Amino acid sequence: MQFINTQYSPSTARFQCRNLIIGLTLILFLLLGGPISPRAAQAEEAVTSAVIFMYHRFGDDRYPTTSVTIKQFETHLAEIATGHYNVISLRDIVLAFRRKEKLPDRTIALSIDDAFLSMHDQAWPLLAKAGLPFTLFVATNAIDAKRSDYMSWAQLRDVMAGGATIGSQTASHPHLPDVTQKRLERELARSNERFRAELGVVPDLLAYPYGEFGLREKKAAREGGFIAAFGQHSGVAHSGEDIYGLPRFAMNERFGTVERFRMAGNGLPLPVSDVLPADTVIRGNNPPSFGFTVAEGIGSLKTLACFASHQPNAAQLERLGSRRFEVRLNKPFGTGRGRINCTLRSKDNRWRWFGTQFYIPRR
Repeated sequence: MQFINTQYSPSTARFQCRNLIIGLTLILFLLLGGPISPRAAQAEEAVTSAVIFMYHRFGDDRYPTTSVTIKQFETHLAEIATGHYNVISLRDIVLAFRRKEKLPDRTIALSIDDAFLSMHDQAWPLLAKAGLPFTLFVATNAIDAKRSDYMSWAQLRDVMAGGATIGSQTASHPHLPDVTQKRLERELARSNERFRAELGVVPDLLAYPYGEFGLREKKAAREGGFIAAFGQHSGVAHSGEDIYGLPRFAMNERFGTVERFRMAGNGLPLPVSDVLPADTVIRGNNPPSFGFTVAEGIGSLKTLACFASHQPNAAQLERLGSRRFEVRLNKPFGTGRGRINCTLRSKDNRWRWFGTQFYIPRR
């Protein structure tokens, strides 16, 4: 697995004090014989899952971290064409999650962020030829500004008429945890106004810009009328998790090989509960004290490993009780985004995934 991390060793009184508090909380957890929060992780047989892929640009080698080559994208489509996957729209996956309906094994969805022109000129013809559904998330200010690198409203109407689902990515695509509550609400309202005026519909799916969100942003998405919202953290989405923080596998030149596509497409969920910290926007306690409880029915947990984006080796994983785990990080995240990805080898050499993206404000 290609991730980054290292082992943790407490060295300060502050961290030891924090660990003591967490330890006492976990003792209560074990004594009470159940989860602290009202929502426990659902066993595997109780959840339905899907893998969601995320793209930005296509064939644009100026931005290799957010673009896949056309050859890479063609290999992804060829892999899909093998027939091993059940490709449906992202909205249908969300509705299945909400209704607790079972999806076929290896169900996947394709999503594209930002409405760059390369999506229209390069990816759309290939997707249309393959007859594949996809969701395009749009930040409306860039379209209104008629930026040369972005699609136009006319092109968005054509894509929508061709069967694509249009989702929202706010108006100006800001770092949402950094904006005021008033601006957060205005970002969603303004983009809805423009969608209604230009497309005649208001999207009910939201992609958080840069994948950055916390409790406040999820609440705003829910109150704003969206039925689901998505980040940019790796993981297999499933019906047992918060529908306003669903994961997606980001594809780019470095992580866009067909082998990675295949590994992710064959992924299985790793249902967890009682995740700490509850808020992924970190304004203190950095590095965060990260912990979770794995659902019953997953099987052996011996190969569970967690990796952080700012550490070169696997993080130290402390097991508390039969299914409770704490991840020990040896240094704080820098400002901006930080990730922890946890994986577990399952049967048939498939991998279970659970990921979290943190945001550390710049001020």
